[in-house]
Amino acid sequence: MAAPLPTAWFNGTYLPIADVRISPLDRAFLYGDAVYEVIPVFAGQPFLLEPHLDRLERSLGELRIRNPHSRAEWVALIDGLVSKNGGASLAVYLQVSRGADVGRDHAFPGEHVPPTVFGMAMPVSEPHPDRHGIRAITRPDQRWGRCDIKSTALLANILARQEASAAGAGETILLRNGLLSEGSASSVIIVEKDELLRPPAGPAVLPGTTTDAVFALARQCGLRCRDEQISEQQLRRADEIWVAAATRGIAPVIELDGLPVGNGLPGPVWRQVAAAFETSKTGEQAP
Repeated sequence: MAAPLPTAWFNGTYLPIADVRISPLDRAFLYGDAVYEVIPVFAGQPFLLEPHLDRLERSLGELRIRNPHSRAEWVALIDGLVSKNGGASLAVYLQVSRGADVGRDHAFPGEHVPPTVFGMAMPVSEPHPDRHGIRAITRPDQRWGRCDIKSTALLANILARQEASAAGAGETILLRNGLLSEGSASSVIIVEKDELLRPPAGPAVLPGTTTDAVFALARQCGLRCRDEQISEQQLRRADEIWVAAATRGIAPVIELDGLPVGNGLPGPVWRQVAAAFETSKTGEQAP
């Protein structure tokens, strides 16, 4: 017997994902005029839900897309996707576009055009193999100037991620004007002398829900954490390099552009913080 189709949410209705039909005039399809968010779920419980919804609302506000739901409605929608897709370990994907007008016009449509809301849940395997360390490459950051908005316009990210895949690497780390920005699909943290550093908030980087949680846990572990501009030279001589993302967690980079990071193994600071992070996913008190 065939497995049931995953259940999606589309404009107010739960239905099999294969039955979702989106207009070719939708602005997400025509322009990438949409935002998205990915919320990890462990043992049926959304992880870092409030920060993810805060970021979704911020992205909508920055693009002046009307927020189609209250906070309580978003929570109910997500809970519905989790329960209808079996709970366990999932990634809930939410996307909101400016909607579908009657033609193709760069100008915003009128208020009569409602946003298009799509949601789905995808299984996430645990434990993630990244815990053994990944290889990464560096490339120039060729993305647009508002990377702080979680937009679906991801072509530059896709090209950078494909370069990593073609090189047999797990991530591409992006550099702009001699400074670290982030990964093609992740945030980046480096460790210098047991201190965690990440690029400061601004238009060049996406606000990191996972890195915020990592910094909070690291401080509980007695480690120092700081936001500062990180030069390419700092990146290359870092004691440890980590990449962080909602469904990936924290992955140690053990090789950068063919050269070992540290001793070429996951570092001791990563091991300490990663253990606290794994504990936090179960809702237990981190050490």
